[in-house]
Amino acid sequence: MSFSNVFNENKLFFSKGQSYNQPIFPTNSAWNQYATTFANNFTIGSEPYGLYIDTNNSIYTINRDNGRILIWMNNSNDTNLILYTTLSVNSFSIFVTTNGQIYVGQSTSIKQIIQFSNSYSNETTTIATVSSNNIFGLFVDLNNTLYCSMNFGHQVVKKWLNDNSSTMTTVAGNGSEGSTSNLLNNPLRIFVDTNFDLYVADSNNNRIQLFRLGQINGITVAGSTSPNITISLYFPTNVILDGNKYLFITDTNRHRIIGSDENGFRCIVACSMSSGSTSDKLSGPRSIAFDSFGNLFVLDRDNDRIQKFCLSTNFCNRERKKQRFDIFI
Repeated sequence: MSFSNVFNENKLFFSKGQSYNQPIFPTNSAWNQYATTFANNFTIGSEPYGLYIDTNNSIYTINRDNGRILIWMNNSNDTNLILYTTLSVNSFSIFVTTNGQIYVGQSTSIKQIIQFSNSYSNETTTIATVSSNNIFGLFVDLNNTLYCSMNFGHQVVKKWLNDNSSTMTTVAGNGSEGSTSNLLNNPLRIFVDTNFDLYVADSNNNRIQLFRLGQINGITVAGSTSPNITISLYFPTNVILDGNKYLFITDTNRHRIIGSDENGFRCIVACSMSSGSTSDKLSGPRSIAFDSFGNLFVLDRDNDRIQKFCLSTNFCNRERKKQRFDIFI
């Protein structure tokens, strides 16, 4: 079997039909410890939460102060599209599908925003409601199933988007807070891999839980309670996977980002474990995402900014010659 990877200006993106980037990193990859500020509070408002980067390197976030969705299209450094929605201040999560449909999690509802012909015009529809406040995690898998983590509901639910029913099915937790393998305590962001296994940032249990497809008992894959040697976490809020299914985690109350590879877990940026506003520090980071070049974007909530940490092998601000490599297996 053969396939092609396109390395465009040092791209590491490996597409499997998803809308988000999952770079494949060499072992012991490193990121520049001094970030550039991609966006500040004048653009994204105060205490931002949601961040998403699609495979075209368009960057999405929500200005909670005015309820608008901000989009930087195709690696632009300037906001070139603003969707004038009427989202509430309690808009905490955002996910964008391959066909450009935008989903936003609010207090007790999930909104679908349909953009018309790359214009400012859009239509906002409520596609589901939940009984518990604060939807901090949204994810749409390859089967077009929407997953939603309910922070105060201590569970993760899902629904098939092709079904007009608003009924949600529980896939993790049972609504009661707890620390056993079948319970969650204030789950935040989530990730569903290509095998439809669910990863949950189980914040108040200081762990990352993996729920295999169809299983109600989770496996602790990161955190001090894991049966394997991993890393200690303090209020993790986000977990994403790279192309090799290694984990990257926002260790929020230690103000750092954790990464893993075949050698295990380690801090990759902001490793002093103290909050700050300089370019080498974070304060209460909430969301992380990769672009297709492997650069790491961090939504640095308490500093009201988005920080960009360049992969050390990249030249973030320089033009590189385009290269194409064909790989045969």
